[in-house]
Amino acid sequence: MSGPLDFSQRRVLVVGGSGGIGNGIAHGFRERGAEVHVTGRRPDEGDYLEAEDSDFTGLTYHQLDVTDRDAAAKLAAQLGAVDVLVLCQGAVRYGREEFEREGWDAVIDVNLNSVMDCARAFHPGLAQRQGSIIIVSSTGAFHAMIGNPAYGASKAGAASLVGSLAQAWAREGIRVNGIAPGFVPTKMTRITTENEKRREGAIARIPLARMGTPQDMAGAALFLASPLASYITGQSLIVDGGLSL
Repeated sequence: MSGPLDFSQRRVLVVGGSGGIGNGIAHGFRERGAEVHVTGRRPDEGDYLEAEDSDFTGLTYHQLDVTDRDAAAKLAAQLGAVDVLVLCQGAVRYGREEFEREGWDAVIDVNLNSVMDCARAFHPGLAQRQGSIIIVSSTGAFHAMIGNPAYGASKAGAASLVGSLAQAWAREGIRVNGIAPGFVPTKMTRITTENEKRREGAIARIPLARMGTPQDMAGAALFLASPLASYITGQSLIVDGGLSL
């Protein structure tokens, strides 16, 4: 394999890579030669065998509870430097739980606090390797979310963090970019994707007339981490089939 999308001899870590979008991104890098590590909350990858959107073939799994504010630093010390850090952890609470303090804190902790924890922990190694960070937010970062204020606010914060870290760390050779996915069928979006009326309503609003896939997000991540994007930093790429137009 050769060319700008050849990630041979590169080490990639996908936080939240145990399923869904993160797992799709992890396999995108694996298929292009990278040594790929993924994290999840459960003690062992075998604990995900029942999950339809989890595939650990060719990936190295690490348990990481991102709500433990010291866990990312411990993983960085154990794993060492990486070339690409993809931050794809996510949480959401339905039933208006995010309006209560417990639900608000839980979502903010995963979607925003832990993103900074991971970026901070792997920052020295990324500087050493002139690496790249990709923060996965959501199109929900850019519009109101009536039932999910913590999700919307945390994703807006993550998108803002893309620019702040890009500016702060550019002189160290670290590029920081983001991906803002639209509708992608995953465990977190089942409330929409498994409801026929809601699913049809969502697709009707997407100009490309389909929902996205984890592989669509992988394509964006590969581009942003590659030499093709060597002069791009601080940008969040909206990957939503035109939904936000």
